[in-house]
Amino acid sequence: MTAGGSRAPARPVISVIVCAHNEEALLPGCLHSLLAQLRRPDEVLVIDNASTDATGAVAAAVPGVRVVGEPRKGLVVARERGRLEARGDLLVYVDADCRAPLEWLGQVERCFLTTPDLIALSGAYRFYDWDWLGRALVRAYDLTLAPATHGLVKHVLRIGVVFYGGNFAVRREALERIGGFDTTIEFHGEDTNLGRRLFRAGRVDLRPRCVLYTSARRYKAMGKGAVFGLYVRNFLSEILRHRPHDTAHADVREV
Repeated sequence: MTAGGSRAPARPVISVIVCAHNEEALLPGCLHSLLAQLRRPDEVLVIDNASTDATGAVAAAVPGVRVVGEPRKGLVVARERGRLEARGDLLVYVDADCRAPLEWLGQVERCFLTTPDLIALSGAYRFYDWDWLGRALVRAYDLTLAPATHGLVKHVLRIGVVFYGGNFAVRREALERIGGFDTTIEFHGEDTNLGRRLFRAGRVDLRPRCVLYTSARRYKAMGKGAVFGLYVRNFLSEILRHRPHDTAHADVREV
């Protein structure tokens, strides 16, 4: 009970969902960082998405992790399978190459406890294996273009939000209300699609304090300009046309 006699919000049951395709090398670091959280997840669920390496075995070897196989390859397909399999009422999605700071999940939970009308949030990234220029560019983006774009599309144009697919949390009932994930999207733009659809259902925030560390492998493989251009094209296409531009782009999670 609070000082005024009202009941404090109940703590949510949190399922953290990691979708992994051929991630045997980076997945253990992600899982151990999740299990080390000061606010421990109630469930850690790995969706082994049509892997041809030891991803499933590596995940199953970590105590406290539940593994579900999804034979149909596709990031959004795996996320939808995670939604259907998870037991929690707050679903938190992270990428397999992410590393979570000790207070990350507690920070995510506090956002929902202190903002009762919040149905979804997305947090920022930091990179643990990139050069100083890349880290500086992303940090500058986080402080300038990201909040400005988020404010424009959310509060001025009222057509969507900035949403990061490798670091987001959503209330299960809100995700059910919009029909889950759009599995017709293979990759790229799927996060903007989800954020735009959730925006119609309730409050969706960009919370820069909910930071995850992640790999810069995509930037290293494709180059900074190519990746930035890919994200910009798909964001604008999804926001304005309700369809990503690069729906059949190669799955660069494998590089």
